[in-house]
Amino acid sequence: MKFDCDVAIVGAGVVGSALACALADAGQSVALIDAQTPPPYDPKAEVDLRVFALSMASRHILEALQVWDGVAAARIAPYREMQVWDAGGKGSIHFDSADLGQAELGYIAENALLQSALWGRLKGNAQVRLIHPAKVTALNLEDEAATVTLDSGQRLKARLVVAADGAGSATRTLAGIDVDNVLYDQRAVVAHVRTELPHRETAWQRFLPTGPVALLPLADGRVSVVWSAEEQEAARVLALDDAGFCAALSQATEARLGQVTATTRRAAFPLQRLHAREYTRPRFALAGDAAHALHPLAGQGVNLGLLDAAALAEVIGDAARKGRDIGDLGVLRRYERWRKGDNLAMIFALDAFKRLFSNENAGISMLRNAGLRAVDRFTPLKQAFVRRAMGLSGDLPLLAR
Repeated sequence: MKFDCDVAIVGAGVVGSALACALADAGQSVALIDAQTPPPYDPKAEVDLRVFALSMASRHILEALQVWDGVAAARIAPYREMQVWDAGGKGSIHFDSADLGQAELGYIAENALLQSALWGRLKGNAQVRLIHPAKVTALNLEDEAATVTLDSGQRLKARLVVAADGAGSATRTLAGIDVDNVLYDQRAVVAHVRTELPHRETAWQRFLPTGPVALLPLADGRVSVVWSAEEQEAARVLALDDAGFCAALSQATEARLGQVTATTRRAAFPLQRLHAREYTRPRFALAGDAAHALHPLAGQGVNLGLLDAAALAEVIGDAARKGRDIGDLGVLRRYERWRKGDNLAMIFALDAFKRLFSNENAGISMLRNAGLRAVDRFTPLKQAFVRRAMGLSGDLPLLAR
């Protein structure tokens, strides 16, 4: 049978583009399809409102894909410490990279920068065909091949189709895969702000009854705000003028960085918990937000997605070297077994944190503050927790090590 490509990837965001790079490096021919054409990255433009907290595992993946040096030379900010505290008491926890013998805990990087760096690696690669703007309108999964039909009428025949087109994945729907979905009745308000005091390469997060507010260090000295709040509170925060927003944020964070003195425009997005009941079908797989979405309080979304991409690329590469059909369900089940349990554990852990810290019951508040203080003092447990979040432990793909 004649194939147009080995793997057709739908969704050219960070996860889909990273997967395309990894597969091309492993010798697979790839078609990368996206509904939009990513704009070129402009280092003189305002910092993208969508930023990620990259783990060390994500750095290792980007290094292996030969894009990290370009990203690191642009606008990224390392964070070396993290301060977390509860508005409902005096409980707090402090993480420091020096305690682990590491230079950093992670990095704050713009979505636009990461996507541009990955696309730069893909352009001109003989193994990769970039198809954009284009939408998938039909998907046919057969015994020997998968066929995607685009809105232009073009059809592509592949050994495997991967959906990496986000939490609202239309491709996942075309494949008939159901999801377990919980809407949090919260929105995350995002902005970049300037503060009186320097951020000290530290990420700050305070748990409020209406949701956590985080201040993440940016390379230009400002901080990126991710303020998760119940719908009514989010609407109030969005309706404030700039001076009112700065004052409200200073109060919400107890002015840990002094007064907030300036802000960019604000945006907001709804929060949800989502998990696909299946990651794979014959000749089909899900990766990234198409497979799972979680609360942003620990900034793990893109890190889980990059681990998905690295694991799937490794499974496909191993199968191809052994002469196996990369679209066979037996091959793809290895990927599902590898990633589904870890992703589900992180989703429910963060869901539990979200519910625990939004509970205003006096007894529960006292217990969680005591728990924060206990974990902060018990170094082995604290180090195990942060190593897992950094991607320094667990069953990691080769690209992440």
